[in-house]
Amino acid sequence: MAESKELHNDDKQLIVATSEDTPAVRNVNKRYEGLSAVRAKAIKGKGAWYWAHLEPILVPNPETIDDPKAVKLRCNLCEAVFSASNPSRTASEHLKRKMCPKFDSVLKPSSSSSSLPPLLSPSKQNNRKRFASVGTSNNCHRHHHHHQQQQHLLLSGGKEDLGPLAMLEDSVKKLKSSKPLPPGPQLTKSQIDSALNLLTDWFYESYGSVSFPSLDHTKFKAFMNQVGLPEVSQDFMSSRLDSKYNDAKFESEVKLRDAEFYQLVSNGWKNKIFGHGEEGLVKFLVNLPNGTTLFQKAHFVGAGGGDTSMAVPATYAEEIMWETVTGTCNVAQKCVGIVADKYKSKALRNLENRNHWMVNITCQVQGIGNLIKDFSKDLPLFKNVIDNCLKVTSFFNNNSQARSILNKFRSQEPGFSVSFGVSPLLHCENLQNFSSVATMLENILSCARVLNLVVMDDSYKLVVMEDSRGAEVAEMIQNIRFWNDVEAINTLIKVIRSMVEEIESERPLVGQCLPLWEDLRAKLKDWCVKFSIHEKVVEKIIERRFKKNYHPAWSAAFILDPVYLLRDASGKYLPPFKCLTCEQEKDVDNLITCLVSREEAHIALMELMKWRSEGLDPLYAQAVQVKQRDPVTGKMKIANPQSSRLVWETILKDFAILGKIAVRLLFLHATSCGFKCSWSFMRWVWGQGQAQSRVGLERVQKMIFIAAHSKLKKQEFGNDEEKEAELIGGEDDDMLNEVFVDAHLL
Repeated sequence: MAESKELHNDDKQLIVATSEDTPAVRNVNKRYEGLSAVRAKAIKGKGAWYWAHLEPILVPNPETIDDPKAVKLRCNLCEAVFSASNPSRTASEHLKRKMCPKFDSVLKPSSSSSSLPPLLSPSKQNNRKRFASVGTSNNCHRHHHHHQQQQHLLLSGGKEDLGPLAMLEDSVKKLKSSKPLPPGPQLTKSQIDSALNLLTDWFYESYGSVSFPSLDHTKFKAFMNQVGLPEVSQDFMSSRLDSKYNDAKFESEVKLRDAEFYQLVSNGWKNKIFGHGEEGLVKFLVNLPNGTTLFQKAHFVGAGGGDTSMAVPATYAEEIMWETVTGTCNVAQKCVGIVADKYKSKALRNLENRNHWMVNITCQVQGIGNLIKDFSKDLPLFKNVIDNCLKVTSFFNNNSQARSILNKFRSQEPGFSVSFGVSPLLHCENLQNFSSVATMLENILSCARVLNLVVMDDSYKLVVMEDSRGAEVAEMIQNIRFWNDVEAINTLIKVIRSMVEEIESERPLVGQCLPLWEDLRAKLKDWCVKFSIHEKVVEKIIERRFKKNYHPAWSAAFILDPVYLLRDASGKYLPPFKCLTCEQEKDVDNLITCLVSREEAHIALMELMKWRSEGLDPLYAQAVQVKQRDPVTGKMKIANPQSSRLVWETILKDFAILGKIAVRLLFLHATSCGFKCSWSFMRWVWGQGQAQSRVGLERVQKMIFIAAHSKLKKQEFGNDEEKEAELIGGEDDDMLNEVFVDAHLL
């Protein structure tokens, strides 16, 4: 067996070239070579930090000293030897957990940044394999070498300077090894144009939630450069605004021209412009017969520097509405009606009187919601409950001893959370809107058990002795009648509120108004029975509000809609005239004659009599009335709402005049729906003074149009106020928030 031996001058260790090439020896050598290669890379800053202190060594076989038996890891600091099976674990247990007695004297690199170069780099090693005996610790030269290195690292800032020094060395190495990145894939001109078009769409459809200055952000510019796109600027986006606006406008105009008539939606007149955080923006939309809704324009009330804190006069609203009608289409007769939110109905009546073909109505959300204001004024129980609840909340607000007792019992109640801190009763004393009233009633009811425990507690007797109001509050709380009354008013508000929410989501048509109010009457009748309320008083309040909100078009559309045809004993499907009062029947005749010319009036009435006696073919009537379950709400709804109108246009051709009236009435919406801008957008508009200049105002209007058109096109209807945009729906609680202020309950 040929052998060769060579002495290593640095470590004074014997290096042996093996002669027997057994599989075991080959595996040991392969493991050693691999660990050595990993360590070499780590020393160059391309591996784990611990390789600066751990060194792979070969352990000789005692039987054949020329052959390696195993590979070990030796700590260059304390000369301890470990298994090489898991270097990372060895480093963690020996170095990071301070098992090495000399590790504290050097910098411990961050385990989360394995690419940092070690500060204590050992001397360059010979590439040849080394044998070492386990347990040797007399390498004085090596210790002296490390000691010299540690002396060089004694900086003016002490150990705290080692971290910044490591960062400095790392930066230097990166600069040395940095090479310019190869150019990425080059986009074609068509790809760039397509990407910029999508970016522009996203920017303007965000309608202000992304501002123009954001385009100049350095990170955004870096991103554009990274993906191979040119930088965009405010000027670039502005130049594309007109193009996007013209495309959206053209698409809307095509749909509008294709329709025979439309209904104008006017939404936003009720806002007092920042007086109570309102928008100050009137939105105009267009409802088409096929169920499509188009955005028409946005009008800033008070734009141009005017006073925006005052309510808008009815004459001004009338002028803007008619201007929108004439600007929407050259033929004003194509606008067969207007639906507007809570505003003086005088403007709508004036327009209707001057244009006999129009049917102008107010939003049903306002009509139903205003019932709360009516009840607060005319139902004695309502005000009595609110006054009593205010006494309770005021007492616990102003008496610290009573509040302390309340909190003590609340903390013991499993149904309550201590995180509420002060009782929720104490936050509702200032009743400024519907939400605060509803919250107060809910909190009073939820605290019923706790409040009873409070007033029965012995410590509460001391409160009564010091504050006479305490006895009155205790008497109310212990009176079952008080709790029944609170529950009654709370339920009343819930009934009306749920009705308002249903109207907002369902967006009923004019023909559904009469059934809607009948449904409300039935619910409030049940409420009267449940809580022993005098029905006559409630009926009177409902009837007064009904008459205030009523329009003859409700009765006419109800009679002409095949959905409401009733089957008689002979099997015919006839209009439900028996559901109308005598006055409502007259309203139907009068409205029909008003909507046609004098020459056609008598013909229309004759056709109405024929409709009343003959009705619709049973097969088609049943087809129109087919219902299906709504997957979202679970309610049964008409499967094809367009059938009512299509039957008049295709099947009932004998009714030439009456059919023209029917198709115009049956598609009219009974609620105003608007494009609801986010508060952030409106703050940006007014804060930047965009609405104060002609150019800025035009830009804002175009941005709103693009965003609204896109959302309506995608049918993204929503009513969540936390969203940045809301399109379809009523005014949420905004209208109801004014109820108790108007009722002077404070």
